Amino acid sequence: MSRERIVSGIPLEAEEDSLHLSLRPKCLRDYIGQRQLRGKLKVTLNAAKGRGEAVEHILFHGPPGLGKTTLAHIIAGESGSRIVATAGPALQRTGDLMGILTNLNERDILFIDEIHRLSPVIEEFIYPAMEDFKVDFVVDKGAFAKVINVPLKHFTLIGATTRAGLLSAPLRDRFGLYYHIDFYPPEELQEIVRRSAKLLETQIEPEAAETIALRSRGTPRIANRLLRRVRDYADVKADGAVTKEIAEKALDAEGIDSLGL
Repeated sequence: MSRERIVSGIPLEAEEDSLHLSLRPKCLRDYIGQRQLRGKLKVTLNAAKGRGEAVEHILFHGPPGLGKTTLAHIIAGESGSRIVATAGPALQRTGDLMGILTNLNERDILFIDEIHRLSPVIEEFIYPAMEDFKVDFVVDKGAFAKVINVPLKHFTLIGATTRAGLLSAPLRDRFGLYYHIDFYPPEELQEIVRRSAKLLETQIEPEAAETIALRSRGTPRIANRLLRRVRDYADVKADGAVTKEIAEKALDAEGIDSLGL
């Protein structure tokens, strides 16, 4: 899988971007949680691979930090496809989207985060691309205006949104697969924390992983962020090993209570 970020409407801090790159699972086998969703995706990916076709357009919706972007990259990896990532607010003109669409290859994946923030003009422009894999582009103006029909390669659009209710019905209906991502129970967050600690080469006790998980509000992104803060505290205040006592002291120092607030 190759990864390409064309434009982004969400500025990422260097640390947050590094966190995603270092801790993000690369395949469904390593993805923790969302068991039913993983099962459905596995069937979909195997079916598309068996037919040599692009995966159907997919919409992921749910609160932030639950793995929508991660799943998009996993789908690209499992499919052996290139992924091109952008965000709804970044697509201001039809020309912005035209340049991306016409450069997609067969079975490439276009990932649009915050897809609910696409303008009506961009939405209408993308409809024929999703349905018929073509776009109509108007050149010139007035009496000299003409419409050029541009064929596209068969690609997969993966949209992610935290506010599914803001999606227009015509856009939502053009997605063949529509998945809600739920908050994670503490036991799955503990597993995520242990996996991340291993990748960060940090020794952590099970009770410490539980402490971090219980303060993560059901969200893997928060769990990984808290783990990084606890690891820093352990490196400075202790011998680098994360015990329950160290985790509690570190999180208390950050002002994060037992409810993650």
